[in-house]
Amino acid sequence: MKQKKPVMVLEWILLVIKGMVVGAGAILPGISGGVLCVVFGIYQPMMALLAHPIKSFKIYYKLFIPFIIGWLIGFLALAKLVEMLFAASSSVAVALFVGLIAGTLPSLFKEAGKNGSSKASWIGFTIGLFLMFSVLTLLSRQSASSITPNIWWYAFCGLVWGFSLIVPGLSSSSILIFMGLYQPMTSGIASLDMLVILPLISGLALTVILFARLVNLLFEKHHSLMHHTIIGIVIASTLLIIPTEFLNLLNIIISIACFGAGFLISILMDRLENKIII
Repeated sequence: MKQKKPVMVLEWILLVIKGMVVGAGAILPGISGGVLCVVFGIYQPMMALLAHPIKSFKIYYKLFIPFIIGWLIGFLALAKLVEMLFAASSSVAVALFVGLIAGTLPSLFKEAGKNGSSKASWIGFTIGLFLMFSVLTLLSRQSASSITPNIWWYAFCGLVWGFSLIVPGLSSSSILIFMGLYQPMTSGIASLDMLVILPLISGLALTVILFARLVNLLFEKHHSLMHHTIIGIVIASTLLIIPTEFLNLLNIIISIACFGAGFLISILMDRLENKIII
């Protein structure tokens, strides 16, 4: 009996750490919160909680309380860091994030094809790629600068963000960066601006309530098709945020170096995730 308390404390500490990593991943471009939840064994309990909140919370509350505490710590801490990075140089920041996203593609393709890739899967990939590319290209004609962030746009950020939570492998950050919403959103989170945070949470909650069960069912029934479609969306949204304007030659060199660093970090994180057994 005396050993139960230390073991329970250790479990809580580990869950807090896991929550911090997932919280950091939620704000970091290229890192899918859904994937990290899968890695740490949180995804199935989380989807059960989203589908049946009251019933599942009674079962998993000892897991979710420390996990949520850790998530908040990691989320808020990294939001401040991202804000500082964009303030220093937006082109360098975006180059780093493009590298992070590109580095996840090998593992995404591996996951998508683990049960084989059918013709339908590649059709889904093509549709996801061209549909997202077309939508974002149409938006680009208005110019990202024409979007003035307000509570409705922050609610939209929450809607998009919610999908990256419930869809493993999907990172919403490239879409938000392209639309010019990512930096003001992270800045508002870092400064605890309720006019940003409240609509963001509302949009996220709406996505979860409306689509969590459907997405979970689709991934169970059509694993390869769904993953290939997600990869198409990720590639299209990433291509359109690649920096094309630089201050000088040094800025170009630093941006290339940051892209390489981001790519390497994602590859190393994937290898680390494969070794995690807790």
